[in-house]
Order: sequence, then C-alpha cells, then structure tokens
Amino acid sequence: MTTSVAPTAVKTGHIGLNVTDLARSTAFYERVLGLQVLQDGRDGDREWAFLGRDGQLMITLWRQSEGRFATALPGLHHLSFQVGSLDEVRAVREGLLALGAELHYGDVVPHAEGADSGGVFFTDPDGIRLEVYAPSGLAGTAAAGEAPACGFF
Repeated sequence: MTTSVAPTAVKTGHIGLNVTDLARSTAFYERVLGLQVLQDGRDGDREWAFLGRDGQLMITLWRQSEGRFATALPGLHHLSFQVGSLDEVRAVREGLLALGAELHYGDVVPHAEGADSGGVFFTDPDGIRLEVYAPSGLAGTAAAGEAPACGFF
C-alpha cells in the first residue's frame, strides 16, 4: 500500500498570464478587477507585473507572447473571479462596456438554467477568457432565464 504524500489543503494561488503589452494588460486588470500593482520590473527586454489586492498576490503578468490567446488548443479554458454580489457583477459589466471589451452573451447569465449564481463572461486584451460571478442573487431576476453552457464559449 502506498502512503499519500498529497497536501491536506490545496487552494489556488496566483495566476500567471502571458501578455503582449504589459502596460495595456496592467491597466485592464486594474480597471476591471480593481487590482493594484504590487511589484513590477524589467530585466533587459523582459517586463513583468505582480497584481493583487490588500497585499495578496493574485495575477502575474509576463510580457513574453505574440498574437492572441488560442482557445482551440489544450490549456486554460477561462479564469473565474468571485465577487460578493450581483451588483458587483453588474458594475464590472458596466466597466467592461465602457472599455469596449469583448463580452460573451452580452449580459449577466446564470451558471445553469434557473441557477441563483451567475456572472459576466469576457476576454482581456489578449483574448484570455474571463468570468466575474456572484455565488447568489440571480434567482428571480431577468438574467435568471435560459443559460448558455458557460463551458462552451
């Protein structure tokens, strides 16, 4: 019999993203998610920024890619960020519209037909698919109708 060496408690740490334009991506994540630059730097032609909130690292951005995020290849499907309320999701949506960001479905959508949880799906400037959602508050609203399969966008 093999003894497990798996950790007893695992949670997601920070998320590292390759970007094409560090200044543009930094501004996007600051504006949309309210993150702050915790640290940034440059080493020759290599640039990076660490973003977070209240001193906690959430996203690292690395300028080391070209083109757009390839959704048809194996790898990341989307990143999801939880907020406390449906009003916060709607505020993110309004901020995205003001930025001219690409929204999937156009509005707040439930995670499943009739679900109480739901959010807004969008892409960052490099085409990385993102979601901001609230775990409750959608039931009984106009947005709680038919849901797209958030796994297929």
